[in-house]
Amino acid sequence: MVSQFEFPVNLTAENFIATLSEVVDTELAAQQAATKTFYDSFDWRLYSNGITCEFNQVKNNSALILRSSKTGLLIASSDLKKVPTFGKAFEAGLIRDTLEPLLEMRALLTVCVLDYELYHLNIVNKDQKTIVRLVIEEYGQFNSRLLLQPVKGYDKAFDHVTELLATSLALTPTDKPVLLPALQIHGRKPKGYSSKLTINLDPDMRADIAGKYIYSHLLKAIKVNEQGTIADTDSEFLHDFRVAIRRTRAGLSQIKGILPANINAYYADFFSWLGQVTGPTRDLDVYLLSFEGYKSSLPASIRDDLDGLYDFLLVKQHKAQKELAKKLQSPRYLTTLAEWEQYLKEPSYNKPLEQNAKLTIKELADHRIWKIFNRVLQEGNAISVSSPAEALHDLRKSCKKLRYLMEFFQSLYAEEQIRQLIKNLKGLQEVLGDFQDYAVQEENLKLFSEEMMALKIPANTFLAMGVLIQDLDANRCRAREDFASKFDSFKLEENRLAFKQLFAPSKLQGH
Repeated sequence: MVSQFEFPVNLTAENFIATLSEVVDTELAAQQAATKTFYDSFDWRLYSNGITCEFNQVKNNSALILRSSKTGLLIASSDLKKVPTFGKAFEAGLIRDTLEPLLEMRALLTVCVLDYELYHLNIVNKDQKTIVRLVIEEYGQFNSRLLLQPVKGYDKAFDHVTELLATSLALTPTDKPVLLPALQIHGRKPKGYSSKLTINLDPDMRADIAGKYIYSHLLKAIKVNEQGTIADTDSEFLHDFRVAIRRTRAGLSQIKGILPANINAYYADFFSWLGQVTGPTRDLDVYLLSFEGYKSSLPASIRDDLDGLYDFLLVKQHKAQKELAKKLQSPRYLTTLAEWEQYLKEPSYNKPLEQNAKLTIKELADHRIWKIFNRVLQEGNAISVSSPAEALHDLRKSCKKLRYLMEFFQSLYAEEQIRQLIKNLKGLQEVLGDFQDYAVQEENLKLFSEEMMALKIPANTFLAMGVLIQDLDANRCRAREDFASKFDSFKLEENRLAFKQLFAPSKLQGH
């Protein structure tokens, strides 16, 4: 059923209504100035899942509307005075049920704003009964839209008007969302940001030039997440900010011998500092994001006793966030990041002195990935049931380095092959990450307990925290037990052979 049409170029609502009134009886119910504000998360989670979110405002009314971006059909609507920032803040109902699982921890942000003229037009029969309703949205910057709304019991009239609009009045049926032309006039495109790393490299590109290209890509991610991190818009800004920092650090430590040693050391030190100053706030973000999970892991009778911990963490996070915001506006941060950006823009020397700079990026990628892969196998094979936790932590760091290298250079290899190898590595990383996270959370909860002692927190909160610490310890032990089977899967001959075929030097391929 076609219900949405686009006006021809330069056709005004006034002229359309006049023309339509010559062939059917019409009644103009309302004409109002209106504003349409589109919302999505910073990383376009709604649009990526086929949804547009628009907040329509007229003088005495406003409503939030969710539509399918593929068909334009209504998914849900609700009269609202103000749009909440997070999905969980909406009242219970279809809109919340739709938004909350998609947005998760991400904030709803304004994507673009449109001012337009809104017309409500009724088509009436001889008895002056409304048989079809039309809603016209007249935009000054692009073609206007018409939405046709059926009236119960007048299906034939709806079909007749639909045909009339498409033939006699030359309107074009459309299912494209208004969001697309609205973004276009603002110079934007949907899905303009993604946290996924996509770097296309030429295998024959000189290694030092490719390295600077990778670092420039990561710098862009740092900069686009900077203001959201400072403002604490939502926790994912800091998360993506830190991921770009970690990737840069991994590049500086693992893509060896392509930058001058003094340059490499200087910026390695800076990004190490940046990782340190962003760590406390991110850790507290994770605790707050995990809090409902913490509560649900406890017996129902003591879950609410844990709320005192949430209040403590929230105060602590606000303080850490303020300190972080100051550091991200400090001369050290601003000056050094600007220097890094300028350095990356400078042309590379025709005859670089660094030992690996003249290699092709494919040669260097093969060498580094193969070397770190073998380090992962060596470290993993050395771990036994009696090995200290530090051994698993060291292996986790090596796995991270391997993962980052594979993601940096994935465009140099057959897509399906490297994607599968990254997937295999992820399985090992997850169990190592769980083991580390449970251990750190357990230790930090004990430290928080000591801080909370001086704040006259109710005793029941400490009892609930004790149960939570026991639960985390049990999870840590399970993760430790799971490690052996995960590592055994990773070091299977099939996986080792796949790594060898893809990355090993040619002289080893036949052995």
